[in-house]
Amino acid sequence: MQPQQMYQACVDALRAYVRGAGFEDVVIGLSGGIDSSVVAVMAVDAFGADHVHGVLLPGPYSSDHSVDDAEALAANLGIDVRIVSICEPFEAFEHVLARACGGELAGLAAENTQARCRMVCLMAISNARGWMMLNTGNKSEACMGYSTLYGDTAGAFAPMGGVYKTDVYAMARWRNRRAAEEGAVLPIPVNVFVKLPSAELAPNQSDEDSMGIDYATLDAILLSYVERGRDAAALVAEGFDAAQVDYVIRRTDSYAFKRALEPPCPDVRFYE
Repeated sequence: MQPQQMYQACVDALRAYVRGAGFEDVVIGLSGGIDSSVVAVMAVDAFGADHVHGVLLPGPYSSDHSVDDAEALAANLGIDVRIVSICEPFEAFEHVLARACGGELAGLAAENTQARCRMVCLMAISNARGWMMLNTGNKSEACMGYSTLYGDTAGAFAPMGGVYKTDVYAMARWRNRRAAEEGAVLPIPVNVFVKLPSAELAPNQSDEDSMGIDYATLDAILLSYVERGRDAAALVAEGFDAAQVDYVIRRTDSYAFKRALEPPCPDVRFYE
């Protein structure tokens, strides 16, 4: 399926799901990254800018460009945006949980607590305003368990939950090309494409370092394993590194429990 077809399938499914649930408006956590940027553009295409609301949720490790890029995206789209810092609630959790966590809230527990602080803020706004909260996850990270339960797995619908990360970039590039051809403002800022993807939950963190594999290799393995049903031996025969194949398959299989708690996503066979 071509990027434009994939993109339109996601937009159509998003519109049908939100309208079917009786909602008029949606709210999205904007990180300045590629995933939330593409979901925001999809939402504007589905509902119009007046019905899409962005929330920037900077934390203790957020970079300046995460805020700048998210604000630039919102300006390009003409959507309502607000900033809610999670620093203060996270510090409160650090204090309250330190003793129970063995002296301090650190490591994975601290990283995931930041993600859950963001979810609490977004859901409070969703409840107060009557806006449906959208999830911004993708299939690559869901397969690898690279998501926080009750944090970035939250949301009523995941427009890109069935799309691999490399396809997210392909859709984003196509959507910007379409805008250029129409003489419109490019919706997604250039810096969103060139910077390293990061959850920004720890100093100098990058997604690929945290997962232990680059997205291009990961997605190629997942397409063969998940979509085409090929086993480890077949993947190695295709030319993939045996250690990487074993690593991806073990993680994909072991994180099925997390995927069971992911929000619904478009039921489209993207990779036939």
